[in-house]
Amino acid sequence: MDLRLYDTLTREKRRFQPIDPARVRMYVCGPTVYDFAHIGNARPVIVFDVLYRLLRHLYGADHVIYVRNVTDVDDKINARAAERGVSIRDLTEGTYRDFKTDVAALGCLEPTHEPRATEYVRNPAARIDMIRLIARLIETGHAYAAEGHVLFHVPSMPDYGRLSKRPLDEMIAGARVEVAPYKRDPQDFVLWKPSGANEPGWDSPWGYGRPGWHIECSAMSAALLGEVFDIHGGGIDLVFPHHENEIAQSRCAFRTPVMANFWMHNGFLQVEGEKMSKSLGNFVTIRELLADWPGEAIRLAMLQTQYRQPINWTEAGLREAKRTLDHWYQLTADAPEGLYCADTLDALLDDLNTPKALAALHELRSEAAKGAKGAAAALKTSARLLGLLHHPAHQWTEWRPASLAIDEAKVERLIVARAAARKAKSFAESDRIRDELAAMGVVLKDGKDPNTGEPVTTWEVAR
Repeated sequence: MDLRLYDTLTREKRRFQPIDPARVRMYVCGPTVYDFAHIGNARPVIVFDVLYRLLRHLYGADHVIYVRNVTDVDDKINARAAERGVSIRDLTEGTYRDFKTDVAALGCLEPTHEPRATEYVRNPAARIDMIRLIARLIETGHAYAAEGHVLFHVPSMPDYGRLSKRPLDEMIAGARVEVAPYKRDPQDFVLWKPSGANEPGWDSPWGYGRPGWHIECSAMSAALLGEVFDIHGGGIDLVFPHHENEIAQSRCAFRTPVMANFWMHNGFLQVEGEKMSKSLGNFVTIRELLADWPGEAIRLAMLQTQYRQPINWTEAGLREAKRTLDHWYQLTADAPEGLYCADTLDALLDDLNTPKALAALHELRSEAAKGAKGAAAALKTSARLLGLLHHPAHQWTEWRPASLAIDEAKVERLIVARAAARKAKSFAESDRIRDELAAMGVVLKDGKDPNTGEPVTTWEVAR
């Protein structure tokens, strides 16, 4: 079973061979904890959770190390804390807890390590930390100190730009560094900068200050995974400048030909065909979605599109995902664990082709609906490889949106009253009760008990 992954650096799909099969190592850029994560942030979390599950299946759960960092020192954090009138620590702690709760609801496993940037500015217990890494870059001639700042000197690395493959003028225009007179070259980016009295900071050889954005990930990945590791992932928006600068720092500090053997990036997300933005009113957080949709429905809707392709996030897609899971849970409620579906696994081995994997699950659903032996068990087991069907069936069917406060006892009383009205041929009263239930967000389904043939009515929350 060969796993093939697309490498952004080489622009090709290649066979994945871990450096050490007993210690498969993956690093993914995590959240900057200053506000609730939005649905675009959810995409890399879900995508790389699927890859994590697949690697655990292939190499064993004890042989895969997954690091997803937490950026808890950043100018956005400083600004948001000042805006809310809270301490930076209180803001980052609360936001981090919210993020953990939200991604767990999406069915994501916890990473092996979830390091916080502030833990690795100066960390004597680690093999490397940010201050030591910056000092090494200065010693090797790749960085310089100027007016309380330390900057990486981009021209010192002849092949800088291989990941993004951008022309020089685009890289200068797109770099997240300020134009400053103390910079030797316009491309040079900050490794260390001074901190004011009300900003977080640490003592360093270059004065009281804090790290730049890019150095965080180079230090944490090296400390936890080594100077060269297997996979580095994140959203496509991180290719430049963040990942480009990570590569520059790590390779120049450790004198290695690569930082990671594979660079993987998920595509952009739009909402109902438009770029998500607060000005358009289509900015949606994970927390807001979870109030109205179960986490697995959000996850399934996300996996309908192959991870490298742009995704159009729609309510219609969510609704269809919920209906699909309703049927899958119904079919697999009493099924034991079964064999993995070969077609599903083969699709995931082909650069996480989740649409093809889901098509194979739909085939299993059809077979299970026909009563084919082992199909329901295979559906349950194979879906779980994608992080789906992990709830007890009754828990899934009992889920209700937070926005719809359903009084279940009242619903049952009204259904009984409607049944009595229908038996008495009081159809106007029967229709009135149906309308009352519909106004409560309840849809009725009339049928017959398969055992007795007696009329029976079931209900569900409307969508």
